[in-house]
Amino acid sequence: MKRIMITGGPGSGKSTLARMLGDKTGLPVFHMDKIHWQDGWVERTREEKDRLTHEVHMKDVWIFEGGHSPTYPERVARADTFIWLDVPVVVRLWRVLWRSIKHYGKTRPDLPEGCPERFNRQTIEFILFILRTRKSSREKLGTIHDNPSPHLSVYRLTSRSQVDAFVQGISTPRDGDSSIKY
Repeated sequence: MKRIMITGGPGSGKSTLARMLGDKTGLPVFHMDKIHWQDGWVERTREEKDRLTHEVHMKDVWIFEGGHSPTYPERVARADTFIWLDVPVVVRLWRVLWRSIKHYGKTRPDLPEGCPERFNRQTIEFILFILRTRKSSREKLGTIHDNPSPHLSVYRLTSRSQVDAFVQGISTPRDGDSSIKY
């Protein structure tokens, strides 16, 4: 494992898993939300997001969590590991609400500075986005999972206990061996 692609819907636990894997493996972690947003919840243009995701993809090692599906083909081509957090939408909605409460008025670690959690019209729009895209997003990720490139190790995790077991199953490099294995 040198380039790990973590995907899933909002609230599925992508950022948490990325941090856990980063802590365990020492691989650098990149969050799509830091590419998607600028200070003050200003969305970058698609061209900027494409360019910045390409810069991450071209690195030798990474854990990259998040969406921006137009760049999935390039990310899959560069990744050696694909992790799909396929968590029920009810759980995801609860997690999104809980993190908004927990971090209210503060910026979460996976967001750029100046993007504090809040409750407003955008929060409602985000919840509606989650509901509206749950099937189409799941279909895109299911296609990658069900038809992986030969070079790609694929994992579909559906619960917190599966995520914990996956992280515990990672073996980190020993002297003379530079590979991370599951």
